[in-house]
This record gives sequence, C-alpha cells and structure tokens, in this order.
Amino acid sequence: MFFLTDAPQEKWLIAPAIIFGRYALLCLWLTGLFYLWKRRAWMYRKIQQTFPKGSDYRREIGHSALTALIFAGMAALCFATPLREYLRVYTDVQAYGIGYLILCVPTLLFVHDTYFYWMHRLMHHPRLYRHIHLVHHKSVNPSPWCAYSFHPLEAVVEAGILPLVLFLIPLHPIALFAFITLMLWFNVYGHLGYELFPQKLYEHPLGRWLNSSVYHNQHHERFAGNYGLYFTFWDRWMGTLRTDSARRVHEVHERIAKT
Repeated sequence: MFFLTDAPQEKWLIAPAIIFGRYALLCLWLTGLFYLWKRRAWMYRKIQQTFPKGSDYRREIGHSALTALIFAGMAALCFATPLREYLRVYTDVQAYGIGYLILCVPTLLFVHDTYFYWMHRLMHHPRLYRHIHLVHHKSVNPSPWCAYSFHPLEAVVEAGILPLVLFLIPLHPIALFAFITLMLWFNVYGHLGYELFPQKLYEHPLGRWLNSSVYHNQHHERFAGNYGLYFTFWDRWMGTLRTDSARRVHEVHERIAKT
C-alpha cells in the first residue's frame, strides 16, 4: 500500500490526488452510466424521479475535493509522523493467522458502522446540523458525488475512524486496503440515487440487516432517521429506522416491476 511504504516524505504531496482520483474515477463511471448513458432507460430505478441541478454537482465535487485533502492529511498524520511507531499494523500474515485476517474485514465494517451511526446522529444535533452537517444535506436528491461532500470539520470527524482502528486493532495491509475500498464503494453506492437491490433481499433474514441506497436516499430526502452506513443494526436497535422505509422500498419496486 502507498501509505505503508518507506518512500520519501514528499510522496504525501500526491496523496490528495490519489484519494480524490480513485473517488473521482468511481463517481465518473457511475455518473456516466446512470446519469448520462442510461438516464432514460433506467429512470424506473431512480429513487427520486428527478435529477440534481448543475449547481448541486459543482457543490458536491468542490466539497469532495476538499474532503480528499483532509483525508490525506489524516493519513499523513498517522503514517508520516512519529505516531507511526504506535500503529498496530503487521505484515506477516502468520503472526495472527489467515482466519484473523479474513475476520478483520467484517469486524472493521461493524466498528466503522458503529462509529458512523453515533457520529452521524451527533451531527444531527440542531447546532451541529445548522453549522456543519447542513453542507452534506444540501444534497436533498444526492448523486454519487455527494458521498464525500462534507463540511471540513465533518470531514475531520469522518476521517477519525482511521486512527481509531490503526491504533487499537492489529491490521494487515490487505485487510486495511479491503476495508478502505469497501468503505468507498458502499458510501458512493448509498448516494447513487438508484435502487440496485432485488425486493427479496429486503425480506431475507440476513438481507434485512443490510443498508441500501433507498434507505439512505430517504435520509437525504426526509433529513432524519436511517443513520447507518453499511448495516441497519443500530437503526433497528435504537428505533431510528424510518417507519416509512418499507413503504418506500415497496413503491420503488412496484415501479420496477411494471417495466
């Protein structure tokens, strides 16, 4: 991984470009596919039957670029300062075994989902919402570019998951890379604005615990409830899964079934 090599410190000057570049490539691909090429053909899968304005895209991209800079700064703080010696990163797979390596990824996802849920609910406190989280919620009808569209202070808090796991959990670079990749993909998917899950997945005993683009789109449209990132565990346990979520899923899938 880029962050774990012993290359000169100057490498961190390109870290923002790397972080924003991989994010931008994913967003460009999804925007081109869903918002341009298949805009009309897949309209029946669009959760909200309208599209963001040009000013929405520009705002989201601008804030996303700033977020990438802040994420790079947090990574540099962890990997390119004396704090590096306190990281619990290991490179010998046999040190903890292959089973531990595999289990690390779902463990990281659950830890991050817990962190994200409570941080997200805190951001909805009236004072924090008005001055910080509102930047993200200006995207009432989000596009993929909304995934990193944060106020700078919220971006710092979002990036806080990195030092949390690096200093507390023994991690192999493979597990860390898999976690960061899944984090990016699921965050962008949550803001895609299109339904990709089949109806049966919502009814499956395991699928009901998985978050979806519909659930998070509701959060942006209605501003409250559905605070989770990857899963619905905390929303269900804390009673914050929107009561109209099932109805919204049914409405979208009823439209899909008619095509």
